[in-house]
Amino acid sequence: MSEIGSGDLTVDLAAEIGGSLAYFRKGGADLLRPLSDADRARGDVLGAAMFPMIPYANRIADNQFTFDGRTYRFAQNNPPERFNVHGTAWKLPWNERRVGDDEAVLELRHVAPDEPYSYAAWQRIKLFPDRLVIATEVENRGARRMPFGFGQHPWFMPDRDATLRFDAGTVWLFGVDILPTERLRPPPELDFSGGATLPRAWRGFCYSQWPGTAEIRWPSRRLGLRIDADPVFKHLMLYSDPKRPALCLEPQTNAVSAFTALDEDLGGYDLGVIVLEPGERAAGTMSFTPFTI
Repeated sequence: MSEIGSGDLTVDLAAEIGGSLAYFRKGGADLLRPLSDADRARGDVLGAAMFPMIPYANRIADNQFTFDGRTYRFAQNNPPERFNVHGTAWKLPWNERRVGDDEAVLELRHVAPDEPYSYAAWQRIKLFPDRLVIATEVENRGARRMPFGFGQHPWFMPDRDATLRFDAGTVWLFGVDILPTERLRPPPELDFSGGATLPRAWRGFCYSQWPGTAEIRWPSRRLGLRIDADPVFKHLMLYSDPKRPALCLEPQTNAVSAFTALDEDLGGYDLGVIVLEPGERAAGTMSFTPFTI
């Protein structure tokens, strides 16, 4: 256990399990779904409270994309899913450097000549008395310029009375394998701008033109949480499954499967892809602020 704290907020780090967080608590109450002892023993990152998505977020259609005349291919990494998802950082052990009682830096150096991406990444995790702040940074350590993306994948407490509130200009409809098929303005059943209860059916959608704020409320526990993210995080992924203890709101830079649409004419729409030359870096910060209802 590697816990940091400030005021009544505590975070437990699980750097060795994909650079993840094991829990985030306010006064002992869980704000993220905690990593169980069994999942920790197995090193199961899918049981973690939050993990990073680097060097891209979500899926790559057909497990390949072409950039600057080169085709890059990826292996399936989350069976039974057919497609590569969330990059490689969540599958690798990170190193932890404790900065203080309320702050730590997690570091990953992934140099892989046989893979499309070589990179270094950092997560600077800081607790203030009123909020958790995570700054994510990635550096291209490869020999060629490459498209990058990144984000965080939190798993929130899925209380059935939970409500969501966030704005978005558009939402991507998905087909098979959670791959985008159409982009449109959010219809009423997918619009959370005025606040709405947790979906009663399965939901997995990528919201775009997201202004960087979202709010979750758990009325029965009299708790809420506000997410604030830098403008680089243009997209928000919603995943909710009433058959599983899962509620995810994932701030990310790139749209789902953005790298396979680099050459498409989207009428000026920004997929959120960040092209980094060798040695270049990109970074973004997000915060999670709990409050009492």
